[in-house]
Amino acid sequence: MESSINKIFRGDRVIWGVFLFLCLVSIIEVYSASAMLTFNTNYWSPILRHVMFLLGGTFVVLFFHNIKAKYFSLIGIFLIFAWGLLLAVQLWGIRLNDSARWLSIFGLRFQPSEIAKLCLIVFTAFTLSKKKNESDDMLTFWTILIATLITCGLIVLDNGSTALLLFGVVIVMMFIGQISGKRLGLLIAVLVAVGGISVSILMVTPDTTLEKVFPKALTWKNRLFGSSTEINVTDPAFRIDDKNFQESHGYIAIANGGILGRFPGNSTERDILPQAYSDFIYAIIIEEMGLIIGGLGVLLLYIILFIRSGIIAKRSEKNFSKYVVIGCSLMLVSQALTNMAVAVGLIPVTGQPMPLMSRGGTSTLITCVYFGIILSVSRFDDPKGIAQDQAIEQEFNDAEAGLAPALDRKQITDEQYESNN
Repeated sequence: MESSINKIFRGDRVIWGVFLFLCLVSIIEVYSASAMLTFNTNYWSPILRHVMFLLGGTFVVLFFHNIKAKYFSLIGIFLIFAWGLLLAVQLWGIRLNDSARWLSIFGLRFQPSEIAKLCLIVFTAFTLSKKKNESDDMLTFWTILIATLITCGLIVLDNGSTALLLFGVVIVMMFIGQISGKRLGLLIAVLVAVGGISVSILMVTPDTTLEKVFPKALTWKNRLFGSSTEINVTDPAFRIDDKNFQESHGYIAIANGGILGRFPGNSTERDILPQAYSDFIYAIIIEEMGLIIGGLGVLLLYIILFIRSGIIAKRSEKNFSKYVVIGCSLMLVSQALTNMAVAVGLIPVTGQPMPLMSRGGTSTLITCVYFGIILSVSRFDDPKGIAQDQAIEQEFNDAEAGLAPALDRKQITDEQYESNN
């Protein structure tokens, strides 16, 4: 039995552990946070939907972690196809809250931006891996930059925070990929200048004009400047209104949780806080599981994911594998940190779900693709993972033949790997 489990769940055990813990916490908290969705439907419907996506996502992880990492470069080819989907969502997308983020094809509803993010990260990793010397630096830089500008330019029309986050991940990937610091510095300077000019335009443009020309810009303005003043819920003159409703109830949820939390199922803000099961899931986690177990525990899981992915990338023998692991882990962790920062009031509301934790379809499945890619690299391109994979295969063959293994091959620790290399 144990050998069969080892044969199915291959790759880095720490990454698998993080994945399974995130799924477990997600099921508990989304079940509680989705209570407001059950008023006009079957009580079990929201959580069953989420569990089905998590189960489907687990099969996605298993599928991708059985594919050798070199084949993932083919995903980058679909970047042009992703651009077409992003254009299609602007023309025929489903509009909710003044944003067209979802596309429905033959009854299948999904977010093209999630697909575009994955394709761009893989494309960037592949392009960086082909850079052989300094003479290739300019071509690599402009190839990645043009692809990124097109992708983020299409995403920013309805999801500015996702575009900014994706652009940031690509810049970090280029830095790690040893693109000229001078070029990256100039790019960042240009971005800062463009950002400053854009913010200035938002400040001086009347709301009525923004609403007529580009309604989404009005949303950005409200989020940027509507949250610029400190929210002090203890102030007797404080009033919760439409501008601070989400942030205020997020703070109340966190304050209710305290150190130990109210325990799962006892949240009071889940029925008040909009998107409690998605954008503000972290606030509900802290309210129910407390600051230590819920807040710091979930944060620690993502930090472990990032550190472990870095170790896998460092040990990988192929450049593409290194960069794609870095890109996938950066996307997952930066998105999680953004969600947490919104919940605790460090940044304005962005609408970023927490990977695996938040209720969602497309985001959950694409997140599982990221995990599958990381596990594949840990299995096929990490010398430690290769040795462990061979040991598991031998153990399974011995078990099938009825032979007792001569030694415990199931685990090869990092210490054993380092001492042998």
